[in-house]
Amino acid sequence: MSKIIRIGTRDSELALWQAKTVQSQLEHLGHKTQLVPVKSTGDIVLDKPIYELGITGVFTKTLDIAMLNGDIDIAVHSLKDVPTLLPKGIVQAAVIKRGNVRDCLVFKHNEEFLSQREAVIATGSLRRRAQWLNRYPTHTIVGLRGNVNSRLQKLKDNDWNGAIFAAAGLGRLNMKPEESFNLEWMIPAPAQGAVMITAIENDEETLAICAEINHKDTEIATSVERKFLNLLEGGCSAPIGALAFVKDEEIHFQGVLLSLDGSKKIEVQRTMALEKHDELAQFCADFIIERGGKRLMDNLKKSSQHTNIYSTKTLTDQQKQLFHDDVVSESSDFIKISLNRMTPQVIKPLPQNVIITSKNTVDALLMNFSSEELKFENIYCVGRRTKRLVERKIGKVKHTENNSKALAEHLVEYIEGTEVTYFCSDIRLDELPSILNENNIEIKEVTAYETKYDPVKINDTIKGVMFYSPSTVQSYKQENVVSDDMIAFCIGDTTAKEASKHFNDVRIAKIPTVESVIDLVNELFV
Repeated sequence: MSKIIRIGTRDSELALWQAKTVQSQLEHLGHKTQLVPVKSTGDIVLDKPIYELGITGVFTKTLDIAMLNGDIDIAVHSLKDVPTLLPKGIVQAAVIKRGNVRDCLVFKHNEEFLSQREAVIATGSLRRRAQWLNRYPTHTIVGLRGNVNSRLQKLKDNDWNGAIFAAAGLGRLNMKPEESFNLEWMIPAPAQGAVMITAIENDEETLAICAEINHKDTEIATSVERKFLNLLEGGCSAPIGALAFVKDEEIHFQGVLLSLDGSKKIEVQRTMALEKHDELAQFCADFIIERGGKRLMDNLKKSSQHTNIYSTKTLTDQQKQLFHDDVVSESSDFIKISLNRMTPQVIKPLPQNVIITSKNTVDALLMNFSSEELKFENIYCVGRRTKRLVERKIGKVKHTENNSKALAEHLVEYIEGTEVTYFCSDIRLDELPSILNENNIEIKEVTAYETKYDPVKINDTIKGVMFYSPSTVQSYKQENVVSDDMIAFCIGDTTAKEASKHFNDVRIAKIPTVESVIDLVNELFV
């Protein structure tokens, strides 16, 4: 061949090693070559984890542009860094024989920390982080970026127990310390340890030359791993591991998907005849998806987006699944409840009329008294869920309303007698007592539980806040400033009245349930 093949590569030490290996193999076959180093975004920006850079193919995009511009003929990449979908006009030209696929732990001093509760491990990979925390949930993970040299130096300079590297990278640079070992239990990144060559799709001559150094078994194994990754719709922002290898005319596969904190893990293992390798990735991806993988991936995608809705009450996993796809929610309990001790005199003599407005009241009563001691003649409630709970655990409810004001108005009209006992919180913002007093109904207030504010400062990407009581609004205001366009989603009228003191846009759920507040939020995104 008369023309010189221009080999594009990142200019890091490891990337240059890979490019020189490709160069050596091509020149060994009689082809002329030239290295063209190019600095990538992933090499320039070292103060952020890869998954925060927001660029598809953070280590490959610059080389793709250079190739499409005609500045290089081929590009050499670590295959694990290459997006599963290549840019239009660029194709995989070859994969050379794979190196060490494993992750490697480099440690300081000794390995005793592996059996200890507290330890600090450094890695910039979400996959490594999640698998480590799955195995060692009490350990702490810190971020680590940079080339191999700088990462080894950071390990030396910091008070960490160890750091995780790709074994192939350490080996290729002859930099693997004695204080290290391969993590055989950790499933590597798809295509880890493999080197890929890309070229222009219609450059038939260059493609034919690259095919001469293609390693078929490596190509098959990495194609299965990358297809598995693609089918799960994963990338640098998803903790996905995959490893395939060819042996005795069979292809063996092991894959894993984890939550970011490692608390959830879904694994798959499968072996197929080599001629059926095209079916393997689909089978394994379906296996993962059918066992909760879709929900896990949806949560992972949302975790990489900015939160736009905040709930002042911790939501269950089931409740989170009710949100519209465009909702990225966070939640925390903005109030903490402490149930009070009550003396027997509180219910002696047994009150004829009793008001119960929350689950907390029910919990407090049953903590102090047996259900047999709570045979009140007339029980009045706020909320259908409170009513169901009372009737299940205490006794028949005479009447219920959606809010305390409506209940007070009903009592003024229909109460039997002129006295009522109200089991309530130490913090009350409802109108019920004042309405009853104004209408000559004597109200005895018993503090069944105490409400303590526990606010969280939220970020400025929040479009709306979900409130469930007036006290959650007050707690929120202790740490946060309300912007003009922020929306308050409220569980009922009393909560909305408090929210309207601070929010211009206040919306009220149709029924007083968390699910109804979620429906209210979803209306914003339809």
